Amino acid sequence: MAKVTKPVCRHCIRYAEKLYLKGSRCESDKCPLDPRKNKKISAMAKTSEYGMQLREKNKAKIYYGVLERQFQKYFELAKKAKGVTGEILLQTLERRLDNIIYRLKWVESRRMAKQVIVHGFIFVNGKKVDKPSFVVDIGDEINIKKDSSLEKYIIKHIEEKKGQIIPVWIENFGPNEIKSKIARFPTRTEIPLSINEQLIINFYSK
Repeated sequence: MAKVTKPVCRHCIRYAEKLYLKGSRCESDKCPLDPRKNKKISAMAKTSEYGMQLREKNKAKIYYGVLERQFQKYFELAKKAKGVTGEILLQTLERRLDNIIYRLKWVESRRMAKQVIVHGFIFVNGKKVDKPSFVVDIGDEINIKKDSSLEKYIIKHIEEKKGQIIPVWIENFGPNEIKSKIARFPTRTEIPLSINEQLIINFYSK
């Protein structure tokens, strides 16, 4: 599992963009990129084509919380698959179990999602999955361990966050049942990541 050892807000400041690494804090006035602070923060200089490619790759890695070796593996799988390599790469990252738990608004951040998965609270198709990197497929059903402290927390969290939109490609079973199903793969326009994936493809294609 990818471990973040530096203050994560540094990443957002470096890229002059919110990467939503700290959950609700990113939407509060505590965020260093909050417009109410009237601070001018510039992204890192784009000194070369290679620098731009490296920037986009690293931004995607940080956003999804994966290491270089994992990220390269996802790229190799995407390259071999049928379709647009860049879109398939992002689709695969979106389908990571930790990202799914985060997208469902069950937890505040992907880091928290990794923790609840590792501790055995998440089930896919009735079987416990303790790997955040597990990639879900169409038709997979995800639910929380019944009668657990986490289930009670999530029910309360969902109630507090009522009205927040979850991805349309994930079917939610309703507020009284902490269970969801992967209806289909996301399209590129449904992946809320401001990134040029073609630059990532160019980086690995050299």
